[in-house]
Amino acid sequence: MAMTLRLSESGTEALRGRAAAEGRSMQEVARDAVRQYVQRYEHTDEVDRAAAWVTTNFREALDRLGRA
Repeated sequence: MAMTLRLSESGTEALRGRAAAEGRSMQEVARDAVRQYVQRYEHTDEVDRAAAWVTTNFREALDRLGRA
């Protein structure tokens, strides 16, 4: 699916510079940045779900540890 990404002039220049430094296209760098962003937040969501599961399933043990 195609989309248009509008950046400020400074954002465009920063992206252009980063892409040139890496020998990649601006599009490749932008796609990689989006992929990393999504992965970071998917990981955060997984950690939150795991923490909720531990809290729910080990509440009594956690309470005892907190009182020790």
